[in-house]
Amino acid sequence: MNVNFSFFLNSILLGIGLAMDAFSVSLANGLNEPCMKKRKMCGVAGVFAVFQFAMPIIGWICVTTIAQIFGAFEKWIPWIALMLLGFIGGKMLYEGIKCKEDEAHAPAVRLGALLLQGIATSIDALSVGFTIADYNVYEALLSCGLIGIVTWFICFAGIGIGKTAGTKLANKAGILGGVILIVIGLEIFITSLF
Repeated sequence: MNVNFSFFLNSILLGIGLAMDAFSVSLANGLNEPCMKKRKMCGVAGVFAVFQFAMPIIGWICVTTIAQIFGAFEKWIPWIALMLLGFIGGKMLYEGIKCKEDEAHAPAVRLGALLLQGIATSIDALSVGFTIADYNVYEALLSCGLIGIVTWFICFAGIGIGKTAGTKLANKAGILGGVILIVIGLEIFITSLF
């Protein structure tokens, strides 16, 4: 395959499509932590970008080397995403409901939760390995790099939008963020059934 305009366009469009779950979770993170600093916003968006870069590469490796193992794992992807996002969303929902208005709100996005979010929102990107299976290693890395870059920009924007809305929603932001994560998990699971 030649690296041409079509290659770049397909990779960017693939990145946009894959980043939608990460965008929604970034929006929830911004809602839950409206005072997030720009440096942390860059880091949070970076975590999602790294996972969106890595998962298609892992899928590509699986398709090109150990396709049988990946095929057995693929049916569990929606369940894993549902469990991870349901757990994180449920925790945010619980903390948002139990938190009193006069309590200081702890930062919502800690490293452990962020890594789980990154896995949950990018695990379906493993299947992208099938779509790029005919790429050589350099083309696969370039395509996944573009997916990661697109994801970073989309997630950074999502956090910014969430922060703006979170400032206006004050204490209810954690509840809304938790509900969003649970809905995303359900959406991933339900769409996998059809």
